[in-house]
Amino acid sequence: MGRTYIVEETVGQYLSNISLQGKAFVSGLLIGQCSSQKDYVILATRTPPKEEQNESPTHSKAKLDNLDEEWATEHAHQVSRMLPGGLLVLGVFIITALEIGSEFQNTLRRLVFAVEKSVNKKRLWNFTEEEVSERVILHFCSSTKKIFCRTYDIHDPKSSAKPADWKYQNGLSASWLSLECTVYINIHVPLSTTSVSYTLEKNTKNGLARWAKQIENGIYLINGQVKDEDCDLLEGQLLNSDHRSTAMVQICSGSVNLKGAVKCRAYIHSNKPKVKDAVQAMKRDILNTVADRCEILFEDLLLNEIPEKKDSEKEFHILPHRVFVPIPGSTVMLCDYKFGDESAEEIRDHFLEMLDRMIQIEDLEIAEEINTACISSSMDTEASLDNTDDEQPKQPIKTTIVLKIQQNIGVIAAFAVAALAAGISFHYFSD
Repeated sequence: MGRTYIVEETVGQYLSNISLQGKAFVSGLLIGQCSSQKDYVILATRTPPKEEQNESPTHSKAKLDNLDEEWATEHAHQVSRMLPGGLLVLGVFIITALEIGSEFQNTLRRLVFAVEKSVNKKRLWNFTEEEVSERVILHFCSSTKKIFCRTYDIHDPKSSAKPADWKYQNGLSASWLSLECTVYINIHVPLSTTSVSYTLEKNTKNGLARWAKQIENGIYLINGQVKDEDCDLLEGQLLNSDHRSTAMVQICSGSVNLKGAVKCRAYIHSNKPKVKDAVQAMKRDILNTVADRCEILFEDLLLNEIPEKKDSEKEFHILPHRVFVPIPGSTVMLCDYKFGDESAEEIRDHFLEMLDRMIQIEDLEIAEEINTACISSSMDTEASLDNTDDEQPKQPIKTTIVLKIQQNIGVIAAFAVAALAAGISFHYFSD
């Protein structure tokens, strides 16, 4: 028996309202959440057309074969940044005026594997063996309104298509649980005499990979309590916990530091969720939001051709802060990232381009307070010793993450510090 997809009714309305406007096809992404028994689709968004893709009214096979896979996968990568914890790109859809044929299915098969590779290649976490590995392809015929739904095992490139059920449900995500927390991070990345010559981006990514293991192994408190992971989230037996971090002394020639507070948010379906589902969704949002902000910063530096500082100079950059936007009729919110000099109108336009939805500027929820961006450089040749204890700030830090780069001449004794105090505490909310 194939998988069942429970789909928000507004997704069906969205697909029906898409006009081909003379194009051979329109493709896009399906967004939602996996569970062991069924998957939930709460959103669909078309891939924005390239400016040069003004096709004539034709439906030839050649045009379908010309689907720009690179463009579609980049769209998937951009959209994945806008998803809070718990939400994933579950698959792809294609709309044509013709009914399903082998050429459509082959195109969708290639696309769903390419999309999955694109959204996961820079992630700091991996799927577990117990998680669902099937992704969906959907063909919607605009003429007959017929739906063709199949799944592929994305862990097996040779897998065959399996039939799947596509069932609509009104108000699917109207009562999902919302999980929120603020994580105070202090990531110190010591640089050896070899890595000190690497690019800032490479050193940061290496440091984040080590930090991700600490997040994975952290203790997570739900409404201030530790619960057994196999218990129901809304019930759950309390556990005792004992968490300690280990200090490590390392000789290095420089360091990269990421400091600040990040607002994290995740959503899970309300169909008997487990504690482990909530913890997993929150872990992944913590990892995603820090990694995505770093990646966006490096893209911005490259786009604006800002050179890296020379040896012995200090360099400061403020990472973009997070903005949340509600989905009408749903408790779920999507997100985006905004630099201090970007306007609310630019965020609105980005949502329209990436998610094909017009949002109201007054609905934007600024998750983090904006501080003045600071880029400075100075000579620093003194050795330093950092404290390795995981220390919660005495007062809440209301700032975006600051990426601090220290390229110091000489030998520095440094510690690999943990990112968390004694764990992470988050709260869940339900209507």
